[in-house]
Amino acid sequence: MLKMFTRLEKTRNWVIVFFAALLVIGMAVAGVYNQSPSALANPFKSRDVLARVDGDEVTVADFTLRQRMYEQRMGGQFSLAQLGMTGERVLDTLVNDRIIGQETDRLDLTASEEEVRDVIRRQFSDASNAFDLKRYKDYVVRNFGGVELYERSIRDGIAAEKLRAFVTAGVQVSEQEVQDEYVRDSTEFDLVYVPVTATDLAKKINASDEELRQYYEAHKTDYRFLEPQKKLRYLFVNQEKAGAKLSIPEEDLRKEYDSLRPEAKQAGVRVQQIVLKVARPELDQEVLKRATDLVARVRGEDMTATEEAFAELARGNSEDPATAKNGGWLPAPVRKNPAKPNDILQPLLDMRPGEVRDAVKTGNAYYIFRRGEAVPKSFEEAKNELLVSLRNRRSYAVAQQVAQKAVERLKETKDFQKVAQELAPEANMTPAEMVKETPFVKPGDDVPDIGSNPQFEEAVKPLEEVGQLGERVGIRGGFAVPMLVEKRDPRIPEFEEVRERVAEAFRNERATQQLEQTARELAANSASPDALKAAAERLGLKAVTEEAFRVGRPLGTLGADLALDDAIYALKSGEVTKNPLKVGESWVVAAATARRDADLAEFGKQRAELIERAETERRSQVFDEYIAAIRRRLEEAGKVTIDREMLARVDNVGEPPTALPRPQRPPINLPVQPGG
Repeated sequence: MLKMFTRLEKTRNWVIVFFAALLVIGMAVAGVYNQSPSALANPFKSRDVLARVDGDEVTVADFTLRQRMYEQRMGGQFSLAQLGMTGERVLDTLVNDRIIGQETDRLDLTASEEEVRDVIRRQFSDASNAFDLKRYKDYVVRNFGGVELYERSIRDGIAAEKLRAFVTAGVQVSEQEVQDEYVRDSTEFDLVYVPVTATDLAKKINASDEELRQYYEAHKTDYRFLEPQKKLRYLFVNQEKAGAKLSIPEEDLRKEYDSLRPEAKQAGVRVQQIVLKVARPELDQEVLKRATDLVARVRGEDMTATEEAFAELARGNSEDPATAKNGGWLPAPVRKNPAKPNDILQPLLDMRPGEVRDAVKTGNAYYIFRRGEAVPKSFEEAKNELLVSLRNRRSYAVAQQVAQKAVERLKETKDFQKVAQELAPEANMTPAEMVKETPFVKPGDDVPDIGSNPQFEEAVKPLEEVGQLGERVGIRGGFAVPMLVEKRDPRIPEFEEVRERVAEAFRNERATQQLEQTARELAANSASPDALKAAAERLGLKAVTEEAFRVGRPLGTLGADLALDDAIYALKSGEVTKNPLKVGESWVVAAATARRDADLAEFGKQRAELIERAETERRSQVFDEYIAAIRRRLEEAGKVTIDREMLARVDNVGEPPTALPRPQRPPINLPVQPGG
């Protein structure tokens, strides 16, 4: 690709030196890459095969690099899991890329050197249209590990777009289709609707004792206890109360403060920012390029910038008036907040002072951040946190000691009341608070005051003989010392033991049977929105109102449903759906109190944009179906194979290295942006 720089007379020699160096680095990387280590040892270098697509391979390295690139595209704000991007979906994109690559080869839709050159020059040219070699070098090495992989990604991306254009050349969308869709999506309704759910109906169902007993007799094996049940008495030591009387001298707090790690003595870090707003979606790439240019201008070779240089840039470019006039400084330090792991400011805490981060987007703006110096936290500022932490640790130790004394005394006496009386002053509790008893429970049960607790279950598991004492175990709020009081072997329980469970099951079953009939009765007695409300009240159901509803959106807790949308869209003001609609496991009757039809004058203003968007969506649909059809044929012919065991092993395994190795075929469906 050196030919692309033949016109750059002033920088040609430097470019040649740069590419020579990259070639050496690339050979070194390739040498390591070809060692084919275990997928789990370093997935970024693994040649283990995850999938084969008609002769092409998808390796673990390809898969891991693709995960990394998705994360970079999101600016590190969200994990792939949060975005619903499972390992299966990531692998699907790679398989589809192989298919697209094979199609472009078959149809000879390759990219020329001139086309590749033009794309790269557009992305890495400054305001004067001069090629920015430094920005090119930084981006390519940081994100692709070498020139060859980057240029191939550009080449394959161009070829993919040619294939897309070839496949979708005949796609058209009529203006009437677009207008109809606009009218449907823009028409608003003020609604009254009544969900008919089994949960709501069950609350209104009263069952006689005879009905419940008959239901129990017909289903008694459903209530069989498959494991022994145990009734337990335990002595409880509350950690908070045990430590409430602890005195924490200030001298101890100062020692605690002095022993803190340096990062724990920080109240946060100062941060400067530059905000560039995206006024309209079509300006996104333009704003991103501007943000990338600003980063390249202010950031040095070591990825840092001085406070003064960044402040000057912020004053002249940031579109956040409140911080721009102060050199971009945020008003308060950024503090560590584990409750907000996806906050775009949190990664700054792990950066070096002075380091400038690549532009990240959130909402309708791109942000450029510079991490400033740490703000020290004085002893007085840390005092309350230290007091809580130290008291918690010491109260834990005190409660643990009291519980251990209880174990020893109970082994001697087996008398819970006596031991509780002895230890109550030390535990800062009353004997009545300390001695507790459970109902009959089995593993997995929600034990009163304890909950579902695997540690407690493990502690009582060995207790088989009545009177047998267990060891001290941590539970919610403190410690427990359990003893077996009574045991029942696996069996079918008596009716009274499971009466509540039987009643709940009976009501739910009866409610499910009544759902459709109740919904039809509701619709039949609702000729208007007011009649619907009245009918709902008579049946003990709740009418819900929603204003400015548009089809395609979720309706309350019912969610979105196409059949429900069609029924609502057909309503005029004052009308009720003629029949109830089934949505999931529920039914619903809806009425329109008002209908506001779409403004066709507004459609006229947006006509060109809406038609273009509709055609783009239709082209994407046609292209996706084209690739899906090819994939189905390959799968039916056994030419697509996936190693699912390997996929399970490598999905989200490992941390990315600084330089990423070269996959067999780079991604061609990701936008290449110099700043990600």
